[in-house]
Amino acid sequence: MSLIDQLAKKIKSASMKIVFPEGEEIKIIQAANLIYEKGIATPILLGSAERIMSLAAQADINLSKLCIIDPSTSSQLDRYTDIYSQEREFPRKAAHKILQANLGFGAMMVKMGDADAMIGGISHPTDEVIMISQLIIGMAEGISIPSSFMVFDIPGYQGEEGNLLVMADPAINPEPTSEELADIAISTAKNVHAILDWEPRVAMLSFSTHGSATHPLADKVIRAVEIIHDREPSLLVDGELQLDAAIVPEVAKRKVKGESKVAGRANILIFPDLNSANIGCKLIQRLAKAEAYGTILQGFALPVSDLSRGATIEDIFGVATILAVRGKSA
Repeated sequence: MSLIDQLAKKIKSASMKIVFPEGEEIKIIQAANLIYEKGIATPILLGSAERIMSLAAQADINLSKLCIIDPSTSSQLDRYTDIYSQEREFPRKAAHKILQANLGFGAMMVKMGDADAMIGGISHPTDEVIMISQLIIGMAEGISIPSSFMVFDIPGYQGEEGNLLVMADPAINPEPTSEELADIAISTAKNVHAILDWEPRVAMLSFSTHGSATHPLADKVIRAVEIIHDREPSLLVDGELQLDAAIVPEVAKRKVKGESKVAGRANILIFPDLNSANIGCKLIQRLAKAEAYGTILQGFALPVSDLSRGATIEDIFGVATILAVRGKSA
């Protein structure tokens, strides 16, 4: 049974409302229909109702039970515009332009509680999804930056959680500071606990293990660990750690002096920068034939997630399932 199948079994009702700003994309229509039929969530499609229904008919899909909203003609647009312009002291004309666009309207639906989560990105760049989410939804308390994580099911790997391993941040932050690395680690740990019900064991990765090398790049990771200990003293985190010291018990015994509840047992890997994270994730996908789930955005005040431009129907369904399990926390 795949991870998504396991997570889907946890969902007791389709009460979570997920808005899809790119409702005129056929893959979104197909995925939304599947999400509804499987009882994962209640999809809301944004776009021209005529265009969406025409595409659905061509694909022999009955959308009669799904909610379709055209932001440009919605009765909520003026209310959203008034609220947003007043709260942000933003010119009404500019607010109206932002919210009339599907992505802005979808984010405002989440902010206003008319939807519980938003999934976009199949026809919008990631940075556009992030920008509008920061602008309208904002960041979670105590978190300064958005970030991302992926869950990998790795054939032949046997770690703390069997074949599964979580990695962050493979998509957003090129050169995070120590404070930002701490944000990434804390956000990922909270989400992994909520979604997978694991006790997070967070390894802050480097080319050094507990001072085996001296360099400002290793110092950045060491400082991040100190910040995490101050902010979340109960979180199991260790670093700086080399990858093998993080996930191989025999190596951890050799390289790590003293007791560590993470070394050799990590289930979450926090990479020091986007270069290493992106390369590491693609390596295990291509060479180890790992099944990848995500990328899942995190750090916002309310749930938002992004899709690859090449996302499949199964990918969209998987992201929706993860959001539905995660619930209304970001």
